[in-house]
Amino acid sequence: MKARVTVTLKTGVLDPQGKAIEGALRSLGVEGIASVRQGKVFDIEIEGADPDVAKAALMAASEKLLANTVVENYRVELL
Repeated sequence: MKARVTVTLKTGVLDPQGKAIEGALRSLGVEGIASVRQGKVFDIEIEGADPDVAKAALMAASEKLLANTVVENYRVELL
């Protein structure tokens, strides 16, 4: 089973890397950029067939390792 965990900064948390990317895009001549927020994506393969067990395991892993829940949100998707 394949899954994707997407981690993004919470609203209101400063994102200096996003601002740097925004500036770089503008310097490259990319028009229409209002703002950029950066994040992380983890594509994970899980053994087993029970989607509820897999999702629970990934949510636990996100809470403990993949996301800093003080400043980041995460979303778990089974693909």
